[in-house]
Amino acid sequence: MKKFILLITLSVGIFGCSSLELETVSTSAEETQRILAMGLSHEENLIEAKKLKSDLMISVVTLQLTNAKDEKIQAEIDKVESYKFSDLVNVSESGLKFIGAEISESLATILSTDDLQEYHLKGEKNSNSGIISHKLNLAFIHKSGSSRNYISANLCDEWGRCDGNNQEINVISENATNCTSNSCQYREVLELNLSDDFLRNSADSGFTMRINSKRKTNKVKISKAYLMGYLKIAQ
Repeated sequence: MKKFILLITLSVGIFGCSSLELETVSTSAEETQRILAMGLSHEENLIEAKKLKSDLMISVVTLQLTNAKDEKIQAEIDKVESYKFSDLVNVSESGLKFIGAEISESLATILSTDDLQEYHLKGEKNSNSGIISHKLNLAFIHKSGSSRNYISANLCDEWGRCDGNNQEINVISENATNCTSNSCQYREVLELNLSDDFLRNSADSGFTMRINSKRKTNKVKISKAYLMGYLKIAQ
């Protein structure tokens, strides 16, 4: 009987510790939201956090409050930038075609100083269904001994892994100029089809694609601000 009572006591103690641990985790989120709901400045939020009972809780809530502040600042920056990008979207007279701002980025390295990539989104609205189909237009400019012949693309996840979601690309053109005995200046243009649902589901974070060839891969990041600005017009 004594062993049974002891077993029950230990079980209650273990359950109590487990419940306390779970409560601590959930309470930190609740306390963070409670403080944010007060509408105070960040400095005042931190003062409120220091009133909490344990050092661990203070540390966790302080970190969450700081992350919330950083996210709010970034959201404001993205909002302002998105208006700039929306002003640069070109709309056809019919209102059915959209071309986003063209972005040019240097990919210069120690071994290759001339690499550039240019990209923009463009869309076309079906006048009957109202559905908009989009394309990511890409141009890779490089001085090389031969063209790269890009063959596919992968969508990257939030951790930068680009191993799944293999997608086909459409090669638009490939030009070689200023050739010497060793190299030419290549401009390889390609497009990638994107659905309207995909773009709108990506609007909160943007997205990154890896473009693959047998010789080299390139990563293209469509920022949240660019995507928001484009989608404000392409609808």
